Amino acid sequence: MADIRIIGENLSNMPWQDKPADCVTPVWRYSENPVIGRNPLPNVARIFNSAVLPYEDGFIGVFRGEQRDGIPHIYLGRSKDAVHWEFDPEKIPFTDKNGEPFMPKYAYDPRLVKVEDTYYIMWCQDMFGPTIGVAVTKDFRTFTRVENPFLPYNRNAVLFPRKINGNFVMLSRPCDNGHTAFGDIFISESKDMEFWGRHRHVMGRSENWWESLKIGGGAAPIETDKGWLMLYHGVVNTCNGYVYSIGAAILDINEPSKVLHRCSNYILAPEEWYEERGFVPNVCFPCATLHDAETGRIAIYYGCADSYVGIAFTTVQELWDYIIKYDKLQKDDDKIGMR
Repeated sequence: MADIRIIGENLSNMPWQDKPADCVTPVWRYSENPVIGRNPLPNVARIFNSAVLPYEDGFIGVFRGEQRDGIPHIYLGRSKDAVHWEFDPEKIPFTDKNGEPFMPKYAYDPRLVKVEDTYYIMWCQDMFGPTIGVAVTKDFRTFTRVENPFLPYNRNAVLFPRKINGNFVMLSRPCDNGHTAFGDIFISESKDMEFWGRHRHVMGRSENWWESLKIGGGAAPIETDKGWLMLYHGVVNTCNGYVYSIGAAILDINEPSKVLHRCSNYILAPEEWYEERGFVPNVCFPCATLHDAETGRIAIYYGCADSYVGIAFTTVQELWDYIIKYDKLQKDDDKIGMR
């Protein structure tokens, strides 16, 4: 099969474990999972569905902290090795553009993406219904909220790590006010991170059983010489409730509403105890990757059963080969998502 390479920076200090000799899947779990257990802070019962990035000589992350009163908020964490984390004891102090406190009523499932010299945090929050909140920081000391990009109802917002055709580009998943029993991935563009338009459909749930109910964006897409590698979550409704798995697709580099390749198999599904057993069982929910352009290595950070954080490993070549082997586009996947 053709070779593929990551376009981006080298990250030689990212966590890594070689593929076990008996592993027959394209993704393998870190042997010390989960890397974040229960009750990590005095008032936080569980951390999960969180995102990390390299920063200075180590790593930094934004973490969904489910407080003991049941209300989720976002906490900041730092690490030297991206495995062992120290968390700020208080939730991130968001402010408005004038520097005045401006905290969301709740905030969950954050993503963290660097575009040029600025870090963007996205999460789901209340704005008379669930929708996307966004804040910017350059130093992880001040966190300024900007305008909400979308009306309710929306979840799973993920920025692309660079502008495309001069615009910021964001994935999202329009939804409803409940535990959405539907959902497709859409894309939107903005010149200034305030006014959003050019909304396009990217791809929808499919005939593949593991993503037959709904899908949603996961980690920030990884730029490769074959297109954008997108990891996402797919959901199926079983007789025992929802099951969340991780899927992979390749999007067109300049027109990412067009899907070039889509893997009909999941790449990771709940199998281990920390994925199958927890506050919400049977969940693998990707939110971030660390990746090294030189080696093609990828570390996937994912929430486990709404209770833990796990890491899984792969390489861009392993994923590419697997996607191509099981490539199966759905109707309209390869078209610009307009009607």
